[in-house]
Amino acid sequence: MSYFGTDGIRGKFGELPITPDFALKLGFAAGKVLKRTSKKNKPIVVMGKDTRLSGYILEAALQAGLNAAGVYVHLLGPLPTPAIAHLTRALHASLGIVISASHNPYFDNGIKFFSSEGKKLPDALQDEINRELELDMVIDDTASLGKSVRVKDANGRYIEFCKSTFPYHLDLSHLKIVVDCANGAAYNVGPAVYRELGAKVVALFNEPDGLNINKDCGSTHPEHLQKAVLEHQADLGIAFDGDADRVILVDKNGKLIDGDHILYILATQAKQKPAGIVGTLMSNMALELALEKAGVELLRAKVGDRYVLQGLEEKGWVTGGEPSGHILTLDKSTTGDAIIASLQVLTVMVEQQKALDELVADFKLLPNVLVNVRLDAMFDPYAVPALAAEFEKAEQRLKGRGRLLIRKSGTEPVIRVMVEGDDLAEVTALANQLADAVRANAA
Repeated sequence: MSYFGTDGIRGKFGELPITPDFALKLGFAAGKVLKRTSKKNKPIVVMGKDTRLSGYILEAALQAGLNAAGVYVHLLGPLPTPAIAHLTRALHASLGIVISASHNPYFDNGIKFFSSEGKKLPDALQDEINRELELDMVIDDTASLGKSVRVKDANGRYIEFCKSTFPYHLDLSHLKIVVDCANGAAYNVGPAVYRELGAKVVALFNEPDGLNINKDCGSTHPEHLQKAVLEHQADLGIAFDGDADRVILVDKNGKLIDGDHILYILATQAKQKPAGIVGTLMSNMALELALEKAGVELLRAKVGDRYVLQGLEEKGWVTGGEPSGHILTLDKSTTGDAIIASLQVLTVMVEQQKALDELVADFKLLPNVLVNVRLDAMFDPYAVPALAAEFEKAEQRLKGRGRLLIRKSGTEPVIRVMVEGDDLAEVTALANQLADAVRANAA
């Protein structure tokens, strides 16, 4: 049995596989595999988490399992997912572990791994950990147990790393920025980065209590940020998700700037334009048309940062991402990083001395409606003949002026119905119609 999904292991805390006893065994299994495959006599694992209350329990269980397998653990505390990826490399660790369920509600949690290079764990190693999980936990020798230490300067290390991706001869002293921290992992480091670069910062949702992560805030609920940008007469707003690997921006007029806008800015407005951009099946057609006009190639990958990364590595490109705000800039970081992605946009703003809204003045998204259909149990909608016929009928109706995308979420029991076209009323009606059809056939 494989416990790993498209983004590590994820689920509701207290239900398999996100339980303390499973985390203990997972830590032990990962530690045993690491001991076999690492060239180091005493391999080190760095481990961080977001602000969920359940993270403390999973952290303790994983730590115990890893130590029991003879592995040393460096605890980072609450930090963004990309910070753990960076510190895995910076501390020369053999493995990085993140305890987070990203943009999901507080009652969910997850565990994912980074290789020593700060990248997603190779499938071969995941398979080996799965096989080890089937075996009993047997302690070889008490003298060979590992131990744990807390990295006291983890926040400062990551803040300095983020700042190093912003040109040293520029600053943000003329900008006022509202930052929505989603009561998540970047509640401390996020505002600090912009302040240390000179910006005047208004921080929102930066008081996590273990239960309020992503609750009506962050990149999935930017309405409070939009309102705050106008109230504070700020130059822009920046919203993270719970583990700060996604970012959504808001211009001074309160308009949302999503991942497609960010890719457009980095591909067409930056001093050095990339040869190509990797988007996904969710990327708006407007991005494809704008990049074609700018002479920048677009490769559409499957949905998920894992596939965006694969596309970038295959093409030898550095910039890619998703409309949700998961942006990769591989010349700066090995994984999606909300803070670093926002700094690249801020670099363009400062270099060109333009406001955010000016950078996207010529870029208009086609009307796009996404309906998430939450299910009790996942199923394949295309395996239902009646639904497949509905989808085919909709595609023919949109042919030449829009598109349809029906896909299963890789992290939760949700089917996403996306309709895109040149008429908002038609697109909205069609998306809701198809979502209702999915619900009816799931019952």
